[in-house]
Amino acid sequence: MIKNISERITLANGVTMPLYGAGVFKISDRDTAGAVRDLIETGYRLIDTAPLYGNEEGVGRGVRDSGIPREEVFITTKLWEHYTDEESIIRAFDESLRRLNMDYVDLYLIHWPKPQLDLYVTMWKAFEKIYRSGRARAIGVSNFQSSHLDRLARECEIMPVLNQVEAHPFLTQQELREDLTKRGIVMQAWAPLARGRVIKDPVLNELGDKYGKSAVQVTLRWHLQHGVSAIPKSSKLERMQTNADIFDFNLTEDDLKRIDALNINLRTAEHPDTMNSN
Repeated sequence: MIKNISERITLANGVTMPLYGAGVFKISDRDTAGAVRDLIETGYRLIDTAPLYGNEEGVGRGVRDSGIPREEVFITTKLWEHYTDEESIIRAFDESLRRLNMDYVDLYLIHWPKPQLDLYVTMWKAFEKIYRSGRARAIGVSNFQSSHLDRLARECEIMPVLNQVEAHPFLTQQELREDLTKRGIVMQAWAPLARGRVIKDPVLNELGDKYGKSAVQVTLRWHLQHGVSAIPKSSKLERMQTNADIFDFNLTEDDLKRIDALNINLRTAEHPDTMNSN
């Protein structure tokens, strides 16, 4: 179990990544640079962005303004659009690098599989080329189901090192998590707090009282003790600090099981198999 906010795990390709980090979804580009500086000052070393968020430039500015070496921060971005050819995919990646003003990203993800379009294999083969160029230190996917990973295993040469999916106490994704573990793929949770729904849950609040923590802190600790990478959104310094204060207690096995039992397969976004194909 990791002992501090910047401790790293080793991905399947040998690259190390902080298990815990922060996302910048729905933070304006104007505000993102300051948020990233605050995150880095608080101790975060994993920042997750995407072209869809409209703040890659802010992330890049925040990292540069922080004054710490680029190699100390792990930057993830994604490919949103579904392109039909390698050239367009690589051009989209180049645009992300330009907006970030960086020579490389640490992790590049396909944002959604959108299986109705039948393009994710084509996209992944372009990702393999990007990875081999050294401009993405690792490549992975987001919102992929086991069936999508099976197809990549059959038709491609490199497997993803990470799968970023919606996961929280009301959508534990236990079956997928176990499958990813068998494949050597790290599971990373977006919306790890169920978009704030954990705050009102009686079980999580009871456990918070037990440890002198909040329901949010208990939830984030639950993710980490299951070996799941978590990237809660953080825009306010106080929240960043509170979210980081989860390394001085351990949930018991009974506590973990009580939280696991909250699962009701509640999604706050569409299922990956039915995500709109626009």
